Amino acid sequence: MFSFFKKKPAAAPAAASPAPTPAASPAAAPAASAVPSAVAPSLPPAPELAPARDSWLDRLKSGLRKTGSNITQVFTGTQIDDALYEDLEAALLMADAGVAATEYLLTDLKRRVKEAKATQPAAVRNLLADALADLLKPLEQPLVVGQHTPTVIMVTGVNGAGKTTSIGKLTRHLAGANQKVLLAAADTFRAAAREQLAVWADRNQVEIVSQEGGDPAAVTFDAVKAGAARGCDVVIADTAGRLPTQLHLMEELKKIRRTIGKAMDGAPHEVLLVVDGNTGQNALAQVKAFDEALGLTGLVVTKLDGTAKGGVLAAIALWSRAHAKAVPVYFIGVGEKLEDLETFGAREFAQALLMG
Repeated sequence: MFSFFKKKPAAAPAAASPAPTPAASPAAAPAASAVPSAVAPSLPPAPELAPARDSWLDRLKSGLRKTGSNITQVFTGTQIDDALYEDLEAALLMADAGVAATEYLLTDLKRRVKEAKATQPAAVRNLLADALADLLKPLEQPLVVGQHTPTVIMVTGVNGAGKTTSIGKLTRHLAGANQKVLLAAADTFRAAAREQLAVWADRNQVEIVSQEGGDPAAVTFDAVKAGAARGCDVVIADTAGRLPTQLHLMEELKKIRRTIGKAMDGAPHEVLLVVDGNTGQNALAQVKAFDEALGLTGLVVTKLDGTAKGGVLAAIALWSRAHAKAVPVYFIGVGEKLEDLETFGAREFAQALLMG
């Protein structure tokens, strides 16, 4: 389970909390779709619940090794000089921290070095970890469910970012925490998306609302209404993956968001963007574009284990600070297994990246 997953109490504290409701079988609801057996082999075997946080930290360190190796090599010298800072600047840029975030971190680091009167490169590495953790701290916020019934989560992202798989993993964790989840297969843009989500629904024993060739906005509307009628805790809408440059498709996403609001006042309560850590600075461009179109409330950053560009989180954090709007990183992924998607911790990330 997510070690730090939080659920707020219901709005009326005097009311007794209802007992967890088992997820209905697909046959119990007309809108739930059957799972084609031919699709099942395309996903990994059903994983077990996540192990302890310490095990996750070990995987995080291993996953960030490609990003951190070039940075940590800078601190193998014997003195603190201009050459060290120049090498560090190059390493941060190679890690796709971006020019602005790199300049910010170097300025902050030099201040910390001066104040601490550090004389050894190893001490500079510790101070850089502190500077990075402080920069990333505003991104460290929990995803909260239970404040609304149901909590409606709209999930988007470009094709290949791991959007549908991340939804499946999140669903498994929610179901494991006795949350009744309903999925909406609103990704009608990609041929296998509906079938892939149906596999996750079957695996997690949750209901799914889908329509073959249906209008995505209509699917989400039906799902939100069904979720409320069936007493679901969470409704997750899987929307079509598309590039932010495809303006007509971005308009469709805006329509889905508006339709969800018509189905339930104040919804969606969360608008999540799944971004592939391999894309580096392009991930920041996606955050900017999707935030402008939809008003993002959170991020899921995947595939950090396969990239040397994990420094993009620093760029996202600096952008958030400059716009006085923190778009939190709810979850990060460093692998394909269920336990490889976990809650984001700023200091954990900085320590894993720089201290290994």
